[in-house]
Amino acid sequence: MTAPFGPDVVAAVCRHMNDDHAEDSLLICRTLGGQSTATRARATGLDDGGMEFAVTVDDIEVPVRVAFGYRLTERGQIRQEVVRMYREACQRLGLPPRPAG
Repeated sequence: MTAPFGPDVVAAVCRHMNDDHAEDSLLICRTLGGQSTATRARATGLDDGGMEFAVTVDDIEVPVRVAFGYRLTERGQIRQEVVRMYREACQRLGLPPRPAG
């Protein structure tokens, strides 16, 4: 993993995803991470190219990496890219995404 974001940024993003967007992470990992039977997903890290998750499948935790659509260079791009991944996951499943807010 390349490290354009310091450990404090990575920890803050993972904490936010795990505390406030656990269901979104699961949806992303089920569709974009290729783990359709996952029952839980926990953000564990990120770099400029993607986000790392620990995903529970059949009661076993496995690592999953979901690539970003492009190389990120600024912290603000992380949110934009995670929102894009969430919306893409919803679209693939035919689900309406929550309104932005």
